[in-house]
Amino acid sequence: MTIINADRAPYSPITGRPKIKWPNNAKVALWVVPNIEHYEYLPSPQRTRNPWPRTPHPDVIGYGSKDYGNRVGVWRMIDVMDKYDVRGTVSLNMANFAHYPEIMQACEEREWSILCHGLYNTRYHWNYSEDEERAAIAECVDLYRDLTGRMLQGWFSPAVSFTLKTPDLVAEAGIKYYCDWYHDDQPLPMRVRSGNLVTVPYSMDLNDSALYLKQHESLDFLEMIRDTFDTLYAEAEADGSGRVMCIALHPYIMGQPHRIGHLDDALNYILSHDGVWKATGEEIADWYIEHCGDHLSAHLDGGA
Repeated sequence: MTIINADRAPYSPITGRPKIKWPNNAKVALWVVPNIEHYEYLPSPQRTRNPWPRTPHPDVIGYGSKDYGNRVGVWRMIDVMDKYDVRGTVSLNMANFAHYPEIMQACEEREWSILCHGLYNTRYHWNYSEDEERAAIAECVDLYRDLTGRMLQGWFSPAVSFTLKTPDLVAEAGIKYYCDWYHDDQPLPMRVRSGNLVTVPYSMDLNDSALYLKQHESLDFLEMIRDTFDTLYAEAEADGSGRVMCIALHPYIMGQPHRIGHLDDALNYILSHDGVWKATGEEIADWYIEHCGDHLSAHLDGGA
């Protein structure tokens, strides 16, 4: 069966859907996503773009800025999230755990959830054949099982490099939720040629990469987080249907000493409100699949 990509998530206005009820009638499901990545020092040539903009390689400035996140930044972020008892959902380049067992141990001790972000962030999936992409996904599934004894639950393509068949191949591999599409404030089912797959809202807007790419101040990011939360909270209160809020972070960005305090302030602000579910991506997907069948089936049947 061939699925046209635009038909994978049938349109429905959020104002006309069955209501989503989160645990304890929470208004907002908050998930915090540290992108714990690994960038290769001397990556193999890629088909679409050069992983490092400065040539010739090695690009010490590019590599070093990312390496900071694993050496220093991630530990600052862990301290702040521990302070608020927030379990992270790690957008993980799977090779990171193999290279840095200390990071893996810290995540495992805290029972952080894993959202696979491919093997390396310098190995793009654009222009992969179906068999190449299937093998790349299987490599991550197998490595995660070897490292933890568990099955991968979520997929977010490395550097958001995907193909038209990525959702089909992710579902085929037995992965339950998917984050390449950030098109909504609620989970939604995706049409795939076999199996089942739901999206959990990730954010490219509420993402600290905007600080890095657009040179915003971290105080601006804090204001964005507050404004986003206030809007989602008010909307859920008004219509009685739960929303999802994702805060997407990178240790090499938000873990910088001049930014980390704003993450502390952001979590303090959000969690001072009642009706916030501190969730992981896996927990959101599981709850949605188990408890929101009317919402799910309405969309698979062609719209709410």
